[in-house]
Order: sequence, then structure tokens, then C-alpha cells
Amino acid sequence: MNVAVIVASVNRGEEIGQLLAQLACQTLRPVKIILSVERQEDLPALLEPRVQIVMGCKGLTAQRNRGLDALQGAADVVVFYDDDFLPTPTALEGIARLFAKYPDIVGATGLVLRDGVRQGGIPYETALALVNAQRPAAGAVYAITPVDELYGCNMAFRASALQDLRFDEQLPLYAWQEDVDFAGQLLRKGRVVKTDAFAGVHRGVSKGRSPGVALGFSQMVNPAYLVRKGTMRPRKAAWLMVRNLVANHVLAFKPEPFIDRLGRARGNWLGLWYILSGKADPTAILSMAALVSPPPAQL
Repeated sequence: MNVAVIVASVNRGEEIGQLLAQLACQTLRPVKIILSVERQEDLPALLEPRVQIVMGCKGLTAQRNRGLDALQGAADVVVFYDDDFLPTPTALEGIARLFAKYPDIVGATGLVLRDGVRQGGIPYETALALVNAQRPAAGAVYAITPVDELYGCNMAFRASALQDLRFDEQLPLYAWQEDVDFAGQLLRKGRVVKTDAFAGVHRGVSKGRSPGVALGFSQMVNPAYLVRKGTMRPRKAAWLMVRNLVANHVLAFKPEPFIDRLGRARGNWLGLWYILSGKADPTAILSMAALVSPPPAQL
């Protein structure tokens, strides 16, 4: 099966270059690689001619949708990787085998060997050594577990199931929980699974992420919006909101150096106030630029 890769990125040219180098080492080469970015400065200095570039306004969901629009039926399966994700050398081969063997599977999330999001990031050399050390045993049987959500850093879809589906552009910026929303839409088409048929390391690079206030706002408003939309269960939404509200306040007294806990806590209360006002529009954060932008440097 033909496999294409789409990467949405902002301000991570170095990380894109490292991911492209890993894709060049795949046992099954991708039929197409699409980089969806905001501007030329988001790209590495050197690119292979086969890499397609699409540009437009930033925002994870909008960028992924532009990638899907550019795909134009070129592949049987499309894979979304975060720009700071490194797949194992056999990842695309595993994806192709999975979707060929199980025609009822429309979406899958792979095994994350290590996730640097909660660790302040994993160095490139460490991640590279981890993924290159992985070699599947001959005749290995894949583990497959039905799920109702996917992990956006490492997920694959049957292209024929995506013809009338797009990521929700009402989820702006970092688009927190966009992967859960997309999986909720996809469940109407077939089976969504978690599997070890493909794997990799999510480095968790902090550069280019949304400011703490913006993410904190989204941690409250996005789940409420998805409950109204019908792609997230109320119980899960409540658990996500409470968990993040508590974590941001407790850890604000001794925050991790790579997380703006105070900013997130502030955003949490802005989001709760917004919800209690009878609203659940995630795009409202875009009109709060003064609240989410870092202060100007002092001369």
C-alpha cells in the first residue's frame, strides 16, 4: 500500500530536517511527503525535490487540512507525524501491513516508545538511538486494541475514509484535543485502534508551542466544545478539565522549568469564566492576544 506523510509545523526547521532524514531511512519509502507550514523560515535549509510544501496561516488543524487537500488521492494511507517525532525505520512498512491486513481499520495510533512532553524534551541523539535500536521479530503478531481516540503525534488513516472528513478549524493554535475529535468523527467509518505495528519516539520539543495562558484556556473550553459537538464523552471532558486545573495549580508552587504552570492556571480560569458565561467557542482565544502573547523584551 502507498503511504504518504503529512507534517504540520511552525518554527521548527531543524526538527523537520531530522524527521526527513529518518523518513529517508524507512524500509518502505513514503510515496509523498507534505510539509504544511506558515512561511519559508519554518523549513530546513535543504529539502529533497520530492517534498511538497504548502503554506498558509498557522494553526494545527488548518495546516493539517491543507496537507490533506494537497494529497489528491496519491496514497492509500496517510500518516500524520509531529515535527518532533522520530519513527522507527520499519514504521511505514508496519503501517502498510496493518491497513492491508485489516480492511475494516480506518484509523490507528502507534506505539510511543518514549514521550518527552512530560520530561522537558528528549535530545535528538537519544531519540535516534532508541528508534534505530528497534527491530521487529520475524513473523511478529501485532497487538491491536480498539480505542475511541488517537494520539496526534503518531497516527495513520485509510485515505478513502477521509474524503469528507477534515480537522475542526474551530480548534485554533495548538488545537488541544483535535486528535480525539477527529477520531470521534472517524468512528462512524470503521474501526479505530491502538497498535504496536508502528512505533517511534515523541521528543516533546517545547519550541513553537502555544503560550501557557492559551493552552490553559483551551484545556477548559475545548473539551466543553467537543461535548456539545458530540465527539467527546462528558465524563472524559470533566476528567480532563479537573485533572489539568488541579495539576496547574498544585505544580504552580514548584513548576517544571519547561512548563508555564502559572500561565496555564490563569488560562484555566479564563476558560471556566467563559464557559460559565454560556459560551464554548475555542476560537475566542484568538481575540485575547494581549493575554496570550509574551511581554515585549525590555531594552
